[in-house]
Amino acid sequence: MLGRTLAPVQAALSPDGATVAWSVRVAPRVQQIHLTNVVNAGAAKDRMVGPTGAACGNSEPVWSPDGAWLAFISDCAAKGAQPGQQVFVWSKKTGETRQLTRVTGSVNQLAWSPDGKAIGFLFVKDATRRAGAQDAMKPWSGVVGEDGIEVQGVAVVTVASREVVQVTPATLHVYEFDWAPDSKRIAYVAANPPGENNWWVAQLYTQTIVEGGAQGPRSILNPSQVKGELHGLQIAVPRWSPDGKRIAFIGGLMSDQGSTGGDIYEVLAAGGAPENIMPDKEVSASWIDWTGKNTIRYVARSGGGNVISTFNVDTGRALPGTGEAYQQSITAGQDELSVSKGGSYAFIASSYAAPPEVFVSRGPAHPLIQLTHLNSGLKPAWGKSESVEWTNEGFKVQGWLLYPANYDASKKYPLIVGVHGGPSASVTPRWPGVGYGEVPFSALGYFVFMPNPRGSYGQGEKFTQANVKDFGYGDLRDILAGMDVLEKRLPIDPNREGLTGWSYGGFMTMFAVTQTTRFKAAVAGAGISNWQSYYGQNSIDQWMIPFFGASVYDDPAVYAKSSAINYIKKAKTPTLVVVGDRDGECPAPQSFEFWHALRAQGVKTQLVVYPNEGHSFRDPAHRRDVLERALRWFEVEMPQGRE
Repeated sequence: MLGRTLAPVQAALSPDGATVAWSVRVAPRVQQIHLTNVVNAGAAKDRMVGPTGAACGNSEPVWSPDGAWLAFISDCAAKGAQPGQQVFVWSKKTGETRQLTRVTGSVNQLAWSPDGKAIGFLFVKDATRRAGAQDAMKPWSGVVGEDGIEVQGVAVVTVASREVVQVTPATLHVYEFDWAPDSKRIAYVAANPPGENNWWVAQLYTQTIVEGGAQGPRSILNPSQVKGELHGLQIAVPRWSPDGKRIAFIGGLMSDQGSTGGDIYEVLAAGGAPENIMPDKEVSASWIDWTGKNTIRYVARSGGGNVISTFNVDTGRALPGTGEAYQQSITAGQDELSVSKGGSYAFIASSYAAPPEVFVSRGPAHPLIQLTHLNSGLKPAWGKSESVEWTNEGFKVQGWLLYPANYDASKKYPLIVGVHGGPSASVTPRWPGVGYGEVPFSALGYFVFMPNPRGSYGQGEKFTQANVKDFGYGDLRDILAGMDVLEKRLPIDPNREGLTGWSYGGFMTMFAVTQTTRFKAAVAGAGISNWQSYYGQNSIDQWMIPFFGASVYDDPAVYAKSSAINYIKKAKTPTLVVVGDRDGECPAPQSFEFWHALRAQGVKTQLVVYPNEGHSFRDPAHRRDVLERALRWFEVEMPQGRE
């Protein structure tokens, strides 16, 4: 069933609010772009935009400020043209499609200049992999950290002339950018290469673009040097104010670039001290945009769902009638909205009960418009979902519970606990994709518990930072306390409880089985077993300082405290270990070390290494294989009727 889901990927609402351009993934590497009229959705056939081909696709639709053109990325090159990703535009008036660029490399994050004369985009020349730490790392070769580094910068193509200019220097790796209202400046978050390692120490830059090139960048904010609550934290989603005098951004403790959460700040475009302007600090902002001279709309993780609200920057007060709450996941980009000039907005959302579709909102006073019905025939094979709340050690904790399919309250059921990655992230209701995840266990008769313990997004920065220098302790106690609550009110068999997770969830799985024998089986995906050896093995060591407070060389004890390998003699739980051989975030040697230690202790274990995979698996066959192995592992180690 999951393989039959059609997944919308981006949604772009035209400036007049009349049309949504949306892309849908029809094959693992193929997307199509459709146009749908908001008022007459379903009454007329959608129009497809862009060149076509059996194994090529079009993605990232973005409207020009006047709505006359739609820009998008296509890898459907014409015969004899430069292959690979290119920027195209489609004319709403004539239906003409034009190819603007002929570059070699990766292209993403298209953004029109406010005057409509140019399109900026992130560009990696001669790219051999996707930018970022989650993709498979290059095989080690040559001078490490110097040879073959791929730098992502901002390039600009002038629509009339089709001239492409790289405007940011090769000495900076750019993660996100935004145009100033005058179309002459950009703001961007960047760090020195290699980009996959240095996002955690990235700074905010501004740069004036001049004809034929650009002036040099100017750092206006360095979190490692500022004083106050932003010191040493991460920054994301820079946004110019309408008058071009201020830049708003999200700042907080974040463990992955692209998984954004924190408070909202602003800083003068000329530089200065940042100011926290978040009106409600018990949520985690994930996306922002200015709606007026002094107003900002934001999307935030709140508890186990999302809220959308607008507030006055000067007063810090929410505007009446702007708050909307969704117990579902907003999945286009990073909780991203596409906003029209009139204030309506489009987004993609899904939940455990409903597969992903494109929606348009005109505000809380109007009914939500479901624009697409791609998956109308799909029904969940898993059980109903429920938000669960409990308290532990002064913290209010939330999580999501899936009941077994065909639930019968008179029967006893096994429980699978799935710990999310991060740790700065959160579980929100989301229709699962193809690959490893906890949701399919519900379809096979398990309760599935997905907690958001301390360290998660959704309850403000204090909660997100509550596991700093305490990995595996307070967060594990939160999870166990949640299990206690569930066992008291539901028919859960305590002899058939399993644990799984990926990334930080993989670490938590490895660590938990050395702290408790409560779990009868475990599956650890891309985990970390020894923080001390991990520090010297991974490709992203910069992320650890904000969480551990110092390097492993300055404070080895804080790393040893949370290392499962130091408590391995207490482990009794049969554990399946899986990892990609080119994972730079949680390198395969960490899984080898844990597997080897379990074997030495006589604990049942198995290690599976997947070739040419990074931290996030790309090969659909590998994704399915991990899920199938995990299902079999739990079935064997927690059989029905076990005493």
